[in-house]
Amino acid sequence: MSKVKNPTIIDGILPLIVLVVGALLSILVWDTSMLVPLMLSIVTAAIIAIRLGHPWTKVEGYMINGVRMVLSVVFILMIIGALVGTWILSGTIPTLIFYGLNIINPSFFLPMVAIIAGILTLVLGNGFITAGTVGIAFMVIGQGMGFPAEIVAAAVVTGGLMGDKLSPLCDTTITAPAIVDTDVYSHIKHMLWDTLPAYFISVIIFWFIGNKYASNTVNLAQLEEITANLANVFTITPVLFLLPIITLILIVKKFPVIPVLTTLALLGGIASIIFQGSSVALVVQTMTNGYVADTNIELLDTLLTQGGIVSMSGIILLVVFATALGGIYEGAGLFSVLLDKMIEKAKSVGALISATIFSGLLIGFSSGALYLAIILPGRALVGTYKERGLDTKNLSRCLETVGSVGIYLVPWGVPILFVSSVLGVDPIKLIPYLFFAFLVPIINIIYGFTGFTIAKKDYPETIKPREESTTPTYIATEKAID
Repeated sequence: MSKVKNPTIIDGILPLIVLVVGALLSILVWDTSMLVPLMLSIVTAAIIAIRLGHPWTKVEGYMINGVRMVLSVVFILMIIGALVGTWILSGTIPTLIFYGLNIINPSFFLPMVAIIAGILTLVLGNGFITAGTVGIAFMVIGQGMGFPAEIVAAAVVTGGLMGDKLSPLCDTTITAPAIVDTDVYSHIKHMLWDTLPAYFISVIIFWFIGNKYASNTVNLAQLEEITANLANVFTITPVLFLLPIITLILIVKKFPVIPVLTTLALLGGIASIIFQGSSVALVVQTMTNGYVADTNIELLDTLLTQGGIVSMSGIILLVVFATALGGIYEGAGLFSVLLDKMIEKAKSVGALISATIFSGLLIGFSSGALYLAIILPGRALVGTYKERGLDTKNLSRCLETVGSVGIYLVPWGVPILFVSSVLGVDPIKLIPYLFFAFLVPIINIIYGFTGFTIAKKDYPETIKPREESTTPTYIATEKAID
């Protein structure tokens, strides 16, 4: 059996070059999805792995292991597809749109979207649910008021990002501290230093943008037409607010996400039968293929023709391809060779923080998978942080910076593709308005070079005992801001 060789920097970079070139061609020339570029990158990575001495059976196993990491995400995406369909069919989302159009002030609309989406996601612990429910309602309301779709979508995503980052119910918020030996609540407390400034700045920017559009483009006649058509097509009743309220209660009670989403999708189907007179067959068809709107208003029809398990198939394929690529990168050591070089050159605290963030972004851009962008740098760097006397909650904060937030800057990343699909916005048009996703990494890098909020801690296992002491005692000390 041939000996496995260590990969070179070229081995690690080449599949990324194939991916980026393919992505640019897909976006600018071919006008198609990321499936072919990802497939070409997988083929390139597999060939390199085989050339390095990994047998095909091993390479296949690497891909399977990569996909296995996100199987729960696949199930969540499918169930959210069913949930979105039944929540539209039941009139729940149309009810949110109807009342929202009547009470929301255009001048404060964008900041309100970011704030409400943030609060909901804090409670729900899942920005995908926020985007797939109230996010759709906000899109209709915003475009009815004359706001560009990509800006409204960015406000929805901004709230979702803030909520995901600080919610103790969010899977990434639980994962990041777990793999670097810190606790969830210390992690969340430490993240307030980068999350809140970035969020407040983003909300202020949205307020300025909102004032610009609100003063010029609000079309009251169009708003009246939308509300009238919604009332004609759906039975609009405040009773349907019970579904969002039940959602909040189930999440606060900390029931598992997949059973909760399944329950909510089924409750949406029951509400469809009770309030809209839908048949069981129509409910099942909508859960499968999504809701098809026919309101005679193009904007409404476009945004309310949504949902269904089948509608998630394209995103699920991208998830499978992206994580299969990440699996080869991890299994064949292609990530390690790139990360090791970054760590080796990071001598100062600021350089180490920067290397952590850039390595996570590198993994995000090469795989599109948020979990890999958290887990791989976390595994690689936790020892380095301890050896340098840095509290590992600094590391977990950086991991969230790239895994929960920075991943939204990747046009072929799983999260941005999902929200773009649900909200009906091109990722390339949406990303420039995600101010929060740009600000959080920048703030962390500034903290790294200034030392502000960087917590210090001595870890006993990393301190060598002095020769003169036969029974050394080590006391872990924290030397900076929590």
